[in-house]
Amino acid sequence: MEIHFVDGNGADFHLPVNPEEIRISRDKALETILILSLGEFDLPAGERVKEIAFSSFFPAVYDSGYCNYSSLPDPQEAMNRLTRMMNDKKPVRLIITDTAVNVLVMLSAHHSTFRGGEPGDVYFDVTARTWRDMKVHTLNSAGSGTSSTDSSRTDTKPKAKTYTVKSGDSLSKIAKLELGSSAKWQQIYSLNKGTIGSDPNRLKPGQKLVLPS
Repeated sequence: MEIHFVDGNGADFHLPVNPEEIRISRDKALETILILSLGEFDLPAGERVKEIAFSSFFPAVYDSGYCNYSSLPDPQEAMNRLTRMMNDKKPVRLIITDTAVNVLVMLSAHHSTFRGGEPGDVYFDVTARTWRDMKVHTLNSAGSGTSSTDSSRTDTKPKAKTYTVKSGDSLSKIAKLELGSSAKWQQIYSLNKGTIGSDPNRLKPGQKLVLPS
């Protein structure tokens, strides 16, 4: 399992250490009304925004026992990058490989901790809330009683580009064909590890792969 934050420009922020657990909260929205002489009643009011929360840390020194890769980011700069994501008004895509999590989110909160005896390491807690685009409706004409979606709004949801594996394909071949460089095969593999499996060389015809933005 790997965790990636991909922004609207396609920049991939791959967390170096997996959390011990990931918590996903799903709640049903209820509206409580009071009817005189009958009491309170709960009415369903749609689905609440999901929350995805986890804790991990940015290590200062590489350890093959728990690090996903060796070229580690500077822990403080990595924490600042999370802060910029949280303060940005645009959603980012959260991808957790080997799970069904591949959604647009807004980082709603994160907290950092520095521990004595572990100089340079930065521990953090992150909470992400799934992004839901607001639909704005306007009347076509006064008193017409009909409405339409405001087409002037910019669609903030990225269109995911996919590729269907053909016989004889390899990740480097697909990267060269679709991304212009065979060296970008690792980006394709990171986004599709759950589909491909542990061996990036074992592609199967018919597999649908998500390509980096």
